[in-house]
Amino acid sequence: MLSSISINYISGLGIAYFLQKNNKTSQIVLSIAIFGNLALLFYYKYANFIISNLQELGLYIDYDNPSILLPIGISFFTFQGISYLIDVYRKEAEVQKNLLQLGLYISFFPQLIAGPIVRYHDVDQQIKKREITTALFSEGIIRFVRGLAKKVIIANNAAFFADQVFSVSASEISTSSAWLGIICYSIQIYFDFSGYSDMAIGLGKMLGFNFKENFNYPYISNSIQDFWRRWHISLSTWFRDYLYIPLGGSRGNLFMTYRNLIIVFLITGLWHGASWNFIFWGLFHGFFLILERAKVLKTNNWPKFFQHLYVLFVVLTGWVFFRAETMAEGIIFIKSLLGLTTGQNQMAFVYLNPYTSIVIVLALIFSMPIRERVNGLWFNTEYIYVRNAKNISICSFYIFLLLLSLIELAQSSYNPFIYFRF
Repeated sequence: MLSSISINYISGLGIAYFLQKNNKTSQIVLSIAIFGNLALLFYYKYANFIISNLQELGLYIDYDNPSILLPIGISFFTFQGISYLIDVYRKEAEVQKNLLQLGLYISFFPQLIAGPIVRYHDVDQQIKKREITTALFSEGIIRFVRGLAKKVIIANNAAFFADQVFSVSASEISTSSAWLGIICYSIQIYFDFSGYSDMAIGLGKMLGFNFKENFNYPYISNSIQDFWRRWHISLSTWFRDYLYIPLGGSRGNLFMTYRNLIIVFLITGLWHGASWNFIFWGLFHGFFLILERAKVLKTNNWPKFFQHLYVLFVVLTGWVFFRAETMAEGIIFIKSLLGLTTGQNQMAFVYLNPYTSIVIVLALIFSMPIRERVNGLWFNTEYIYVRNAKNISICSFYIFLLLLSLIELAQSSYNPFIYFRF
């Protein structure tokens, strides 16, 4: 991370200097700096994956370095560094001459480990000057508690069931267990990541920063394109603005547009991990985006119910390969979902007690914007001060939510953060 900060600090100064001279050297400096950032990411995240695949193809490469450990959050702070360089080059933000302030941006601890990806031009003024108010700090507390509850109460309980299902050979589990497993994993990954984003946004507010939203109810989407406008918004918009549009976006002919989509989603898959499963997952989503753009799938003409059903089927199918260890396991799991295996293992249902059943039902409810309509109970943060009975009830609710989350943490050592590996 210190190397990343140093590379980007020096490169930013170089880009700004040559821009003042109207010199094309700035573009060369930008290219070298981006290459340097990606080289760090490549070495730690993809070197072993590429070498092992080349060895499987029969190429003799005397290389074996299992000691390479993936630095936590490297994908996030690498993309933030690249964002800074491009923003300076595009003159969307001023170059940062204070090394500590640039270091603050790249290493900002609330969202360092698992995002959201914060672009430099969105926070450059806040880095220079910000104000911490009672209202903003209180809003940050509420947002943090909400995120903690999402993670600890919902995601962890759903993860336990998902792990029970995926710990068994896919050919041995029953169709009902397979569906319970992938539904629970879908709940886990959404509430885990959106919960972490809420905590990061909340901590940011406590320190005077306002980060953009990262999720907007992705499971109510009516198309895969809509899903990617709602899921991991900071990543999808990053790829849109820094990769898809520079490649040409949809400005060229249809072939170029589809090519750009495939490139973006190939890299989206790779960004999540050095595995063929992630590559397939990215291309899988890209394939359906092309079908929608080509009007092969005219989802706009479908009844709303079938639009949502189609999105959920595609997304859940994709999550199978996101969660499975290998492509072969993912394919067998899909067969289990479709009832094409003879497996009868129902072990997952053994762990289904009333508490966890309620948690899963609440997760399904809170995956929809119905909670926004609950007056002040979940999303309304304007009631900052305890002045009347209504405000007391809201404060009491969040105190109860915090205590329940702490109890969950205290009684269980099972606390996976699946986005740490990205």
